[in-house]
Amino acid sequence: MSDVALLLLITLAGLLWLESRRVQEIAVARCRRACERAGMQFLDDIAPVWRVRLARDDAGALRLRRIFTFEYSTPFGERRSGSIVMLGRKPVALELEGRLQVEGSEADRFYP
Repeated sequence: MSDVALLLLITLAGLLWLESRRVQEIAVARCRRACERAGMQFLDDIAPVWRVRLARDDAGALRLRRIFTFEYSTPFGERRSGSIVMLGRKPVALELEGRLQVEGSEADRFYP
């Protein structure tokens, strides 16, 4: 493999990693805000990726659909799990307290 091809491969891997981190930051921020609005405490300040696949958005463009999971605490100290679905950089569904908040046509495809 030539040096140029190797450099391009490393650059592409780095860009994909940076994009993945940015999407995760958006997901964590949205989860934190949802927990605050619901009177819950967002725990551990992380939301690891649970599932990744390709999906089409409302415009028909192919995007990465990532499901992140997170944990939160109720006012009574109970530790619970929630999840958020990101289609590209856009949050399309969030589950908190067993209630699903859905935006767009993602309602039919939340957990296939």
